[in-house]
Amino acid sequence: METRKVGRRGWTASALGLGCMGMSAFYSGRDDVESIATIQAALDAGITLLDSGDFYGMGHNELLIREALKGRRRDQVSLTIKFGALRDWRGNFLGFDGRPALVKTFISYSLQRLGTDYIDFYFPSRVDPAVPIEETIGAVSDLVKEGKVRYAGLSEAPAAALRRAHAVHPISALEIEYSIFSRDIERETLPAARELGIGILAYGALSRGLLSGTITDPSKLDAEDFRRYLQTKKESRCRNFALLG
Repeated sequence: METRKVGRRGWTASALGLGCMGMSAFYSGRDDVESIATIQAALDAGITLLDSGDFYGMGHNELLIREALKGRRRDQVSLTIKFGALRDWRGNFLGFDGRPALVKTFISYSLQRLGTDYIDFYFPSRVDPAVPIEETIGAVSDLVKEGKVRYAGLSEAPAAALRRAHAVHPISALEIEYSIFSRDIERETLPAARELGIGILAYGALSRGLLSGTITDPSKLDAEDFRRYLQTKKESRCRNFALLG
């Protein structure tokens, strides 16, 4: 497995990472036994980067990772955890919260569920429009100083937020959707990240399987599968592009 340095100030990890979201939420056909086996097989193949979020299955994903990592050395795995997304007991999204006190609460729960005393890469799932990004990243910076977090980052943040956050604490990487279908970041965000030495953790490289050739008819996915909505959205975008073209 090839390795790459994540950002100018970041750490070295496998060129390919394993996104664990679909093992606990949003996609259909979930199976804990199969998911744990998949994580362990990925680690055995040399993948060292596991990506998750505390809101994936409302903590279920972190517990799943904890089970998969039993008996393995913690320093051989890089955990990237997103926080800040709020959900109710039914799983509905209620918004995002980046207040410093909540940041420190979120990580306490994540550390407990993961069974570890630090997280390699910790970042807000989205920029909270009601809280200055400087305050959110300031709280993450405090966690770095306390040894609970190794590196700070952002997810789906625009160029302006990248610059403001980076001025408070070095941002090692930005997690953002990037594929041959989704190339919006090439306009402003990618140039800003390169200028600041911020690495890109690209998710959705195969557009959540829609570009893999394995999903030929999204309408056959379970009704709860988030990709049905994404396919409708992408088809709408393509129609708009055709009209503009």
